[in-house]
Amino acid sequence: MSDRPPSLLTQPIRPPSAARVAACLGLFLLGAAVGAAGALVQPAWFPGGLLLALAGEAGVCLGAARALRSRAGAVAAAAGWTVVVLLLTVSRPEGDFLFAAGGGSYLFLLGGIAVAVICATLAPGRQPDGGPVRLGK
Repeated sequence: MSDRPPSLLTQPIRPPSAARVAACLGLFLLGAAVGAAGALVQPAWFPGGLLLALAGEAGVCLGAARALRSRAGAVAAAAGWTVVVLLLTVSRPEGDFLFAAGGGSYLFLLGGIAVAVICATLAPGRQPDGGPVRLGK
């Protein structure tokens, strides 16, 4: 037997606390609000509005990851953004629409999804309890 702590893979999975679930729900709603605001800003001041909308999304995703100290925060905010933006792309029966068929709208949609994936990937992962360890010790 060794004195090393058990691996993360062998530890039991703990359910998330109610506070963590509430925080993820709040971050989902914050991401949805940023998505709706970005959808309105990006065509108004092209190309500055597009850059502002994508920077706002990146800030929310990275800030959410820092707030929860895990990728779950970034994923919650990115999911809220994605759901709202995809719902806003649907045209109504009356012919009303929010996104025109221009290049800026496609850059906002595809660029926003890319920013969400990048932020969720680069967000700091949750570390196990204990001090930092270097290999070979």
